[in-house]
Parts: sequence; structure tokens; C-alpha cells
Amino acid sequence: MDILKIALQVLLVLSSLFLTMLILMHKGSGGGLSDMFGGGSGATMGGSSMAERNLNRITVGAAGLWFAATIGLGLVERFN
Repeated sequence: MDILKIALQVLLVLSSLFLTMLILMHKGSGGGLSDMFGGGSGATMGGSSMAERNLNRITVGAAGLWFAATIGLGLVERFN
């Protein structure tokens, strides 16, 4: 059980970092902090909608992995 616990902890940390990176890569919605860092100043580039959709899919997958690692770690802790 210790190996599984360590593996889930490592997976949780890595998926958290990856999820944070993916969220920061998303295009701003035109207000708030994204404009302060230059997110709202550029013009929309052609083909960016497909890239944004793929980024959304990858982000949802990473969030699912993070969620599964969190639930798995909780179950390991409960039954340990």
C-alpha cells in the first residue's frame, strides 16, 4: 500500500502542475487579470478556435486525472 500511496501522491503533484500550466495557457475572456498581462491586446488569429478546443479537451482530461488521483489517494488513506 505504501508504493500505491507514493505513486498516487506523485501523480497528484504532477497532474496539479500540468493542470496549472494548461489553465494559464487558455485565452482570456477579455476582462480581469488577463488584460493586465496583455491577454486582451492581440487580435484573434485564424485557426485559434481549433487550438482552443484541443486545449480545452486536454485540460478536461488532466482535471479528470487529478480528480481520480485525489479520490484514489483518499480511498488508500481511508482503508490503510
